Amino acid sequence: MDIQRTIGADIIMAFDECTPYPCDYRYAQKSLQMTHRWLHRCCQRFDETEPLYGYDQTLFPIVQGSVYTDLRRQSAETIAELGREGNAIGGLAVGEPAEQMYEMTELVCDILPADKPRYLMGVGTPANILESIALGVDMFDCVMPTRNARHGMLFTAEGTIHIRNQKWARDFSAIDEHSHAPSSRLYSKAYLRHLFVAQELLGAQIASLHNLSFYLWLVKQARQHIEQGTFGAWKNGIVPQLMQKR
Repeated sequence: MDIQRTIGADIIMAFDECTPYPCDYRYAQKSLQMTHRWLHRCCQRFDETEPLYGYDQTLFPIVQGSVYTDLRRQSAETIAELGREGNAIGGLAVGEPAEQMYEMTELVCDILPADKPRYLMGVGTPANILESIALGVDMFDCVMPTRNARHGMLFTAEGTIHIRNQKWARDFSAIDEHSHAPSSRLYSKAYLRHLFVAQELLGAQIASLHNLSFYLWLVKQARQHIEQGTFGAWKNGIVPQLMQKR
């Protein structure tokens, strides 16, 4: 807690154990009990210290419980009772099927207060993000945009481009003419593929800018459709496109 205070974190995370997948029930239960013990100690230390730099800092507890319904419910109820300014959902997107991730997310979101931000940790693909927003999640973090970019995987509204594929070797159209990243409109797929084949770092940089720009566009679109009351229909239409492989 003191270290997170000192580095000036806006959102300070309580200590937890992210259980592996799969793990047996007994391990998950023991891990959850430890996570909750840590949580109460973190809350006590956080509450007895002051921000160091003249602005408020926030402590988020983390819901755990693996893929076990009763453990997830117990953890979410425990955390909801604490009344912190925001809450996180951890221990998902660690190898379990997407259907289980959505099941656990929906269960937890039904318990955590709706007027406090819900932060789903380590998620995920564009489709994962939209499906989780539909379940009540407000915040995300994930290495996927840049990690996948370094391996030549580009996200677009029409699906995922694997830029290393031979099919792009002589495609001189823009990487994505609809992208908000100038480099994706300026450079061609063939050029970007050449950079990856030649192991030029510029390739990973262009792909990273593209993916980050796409994720920002996607969540802005989600916000607009939520405000307009059209999110459900829009999400159901775009998710199958996002899951296409090009």
